[in-house]
Amino acid sequence: MTVVATAAALSLPISFSKSPKLNYKKSVKVGFRVFAVFGEEGATEIKSGWQTLFDVEDPRTKVPQSKGKFLDANQALEVARNDIQYCDWRARQDVLTIMHLHEKVVEVLNPLARNYKSIGTMKKELAELQGELAEAHKQVHKSEARVSTALDKLAYMEELVHDRLLQDRNTAELDSPSTSPGTSTQSHDSITRRSPKKSLNVSGPVEPYHPRLKNFWYPVAFSSDLRDDTMIPFDCFEESWVLFRGKDGNPGCIRNTCAHRACPLHLGSVNDGRVQCPYHGWEYSTDGKCEKMPSTRLLNVKIKSLPCFEKEGMIWVWPGNDPPAANLPSLQPPPGFQIHAELVIEIPVEHGLLLDNLLDLAHAPFTHTSTFAKGWSVPSLVKFLTPASGLQGYWDPYPIDMEFRPPCMVLSTIGISKPGKLEGQTTRECSTHLHQLHVCLPSTRQKTRLLYRMSLDFAPILKHIPFMHYLWRHFAEQVLNEDLRLVIGQQERMLNGENIWNMPVSYDKLGVRYRLWRNAVEEGAKQLPFSKSN
Repeated sequence: MTVVATAAALSLPISFSKSPKLNYKKSVKVGFRVFAVFGEEGATEIKSGWQTLFDVEDPRTKVPQSKGKFLDANQALEVARNDIQYCDWRARQDVLTIMHLHEKVVEVLNPLARNYKSIGTMKKELAELQGELAEAHKQVHKSEARVSTALDKLAYMEELVHDRLLQDRNTAELDSPSTSPGTSTQSHDSITRRSPKKSLNVSGPVEPYHPRLKNFWYPVAFSSDLRDDTMIPFDCFEESWVLFRGKDGNPGCIRNTCAHRACPLHLGSVNDGRVQCPYHGWEYSTDGKCEKMPSTRLLNVKIKSLPCFEKEGMIWVWPGNDPPAANLPSLQPPPGFQIHAELVIEIPVEHGLLLDNLLDLAHAPFTHTSTFAKGWSVPSLVKFLTPASGLQGYWDPYPIDMEFRPPCMVLSTIGISKPGKLEGQTTRECSTHLHQLHVCLPSTRQKTRLLYRMSLDFAPILKHIPFMHYLWRHFAEQVLNEDLRLVIGQQERMLNGENIWNMPVSYDKLGVRYRLWRNAVEEGAKQLPFSKSN
C-alpha cells in the first residue's frame, strides 16, 4: 500500500490490468538499462535513509515457466500476481533512479554554487565592488582636502602665535623700566590705556551716515536694466537719484528732483539722451545741466550729479565729496562661472544689519529650514577661518568661501552636490559650485537697496529656459523672507536701545571685523584694519 501510494504521489504509471503475454526479452532489456545508469563505479555506494524502501528483489526470476500453449487458472493467477509485482518493482526502480539522479545533481551543483556564481550575481557583486572603490577614491580625496585644510589651520595658528609672542614682547618691554611698585602700577595702567579691549555697541537710533563712508565707489544697478529709453530711480545715503543713458550711451546720475518745482524726474521720459521733467518739460543732461526750458527763456540751471561709471555689467557712482578713486573693484564671478540671475530688491532694514546677516552662516540650519538649509544637521562647532589680517576666509564645516569687499559687498562661493546636502569640508572638494554677490547699498537709515547676482559653474542650459529668472527671484525672496522677520525684529529692538552686538562669539568673526572696519572709517583712521597692506 505504501509503495503504491508513493508511486501515485510521484505520478508513476502503474498498470493493474492483466497481461496476456509477457515480453520477457523487452523486460530484461529495460531492466538492464535501468541498472546501467547505476552500473558506474561508485554508483551503488550511494546510501540514504530511504534506500531500504527500494531494496526489492527482481520478480522476473520467479516468473512461472509455462510448458503448454494455454495456462490453467492457477498459472494465470500467478502470472497476474507476478505482473503486479513487476510493475511495483519497476516503479520502485524508476523512483530510485530519479532520486539518485537528484542526489547526483545536488552533489554536482553544490560545489559549483560554492565556487561559481550566476552572471546576474557576478554583475551585482561587481557593481557593489565598483561602488566601494568609488567611495574609497572619494574618501581619499576628502582625506587629501582635510590635510590641506589642516595645513591652512596650522598656518593660521602659527600666525596667531606669532602675533601673541609679539604682543607679549611689547608688553615685556613696557614693563621692564619699572623699578618700584608705584611705577609698576603706573606702567600697568598705561598698558591698559594703550591696549583697550575691543568692544561693539550697535544700539539706539541709526546715526546719520558719516561723510567718510560715502567716499567709495558703490554699485547701484545692473547694466542690463538700464536701456537707452529708461530711467532707474534709487536712493543712496538718504538722497534721491536717477540713472539714465546720455547721447553717447554712457550712464549718468543726477538728482531725482527738478530745479523748477521739485518734481520727481523719474516720472518723466528720456528724450535724445536727456531727462524731461513731466511737469513743465525741462530737460537735463547727464552732468545735471538744464539744456531746455519750453515756454520760457533758457536760464543757467544745473542740478547735482554724481561721478558715474559702467564696468563689467554694473553701474557705479561715487557719492562722496573726495575725488573719486582711480580704480573700481572687480565683482566678476570666478573663471568658469556663468551669470544666471541678476535681481534688485528693496529691503526695509538698515544696510549694516543686512550685512551682519549675510556675513553669518551659523544661523542657516535654524533660520533657513524651508529653503537652502533644509535637512542640514547642526554642527557641534562652527568656525570661520580667516587670516589674522583680512576680511575673507572659509566656513568650517560648511564648504563655503566668503569675503566682505568694502564698502558694502559680500561675495561667497558655495560647493554643492545635491539639493539640501553638503559635500565635503571645503569648496575644493566639491565638483559643482554656486557663486553669489550681494551688494547692500545704504538707501536710507532704515532701507537697503540689494543687488543680487547668482552664477553657476554647471548647467548652462538653465540660462535658455524661458521665465527662469522668475523662479530665481521667487527662491531668493523666500530665503530673504526667512531672514527678514528676524532682522526686522532686531532693528526694532536696536532702535529701542538694545545692543545687537552684545555678546559676539567665535563664528561672528567676519561680522565683527566688518563693524570694526566701518567704525574705523567713520572715525577717520589713517590705516583701516584688516586691509591687505597691514
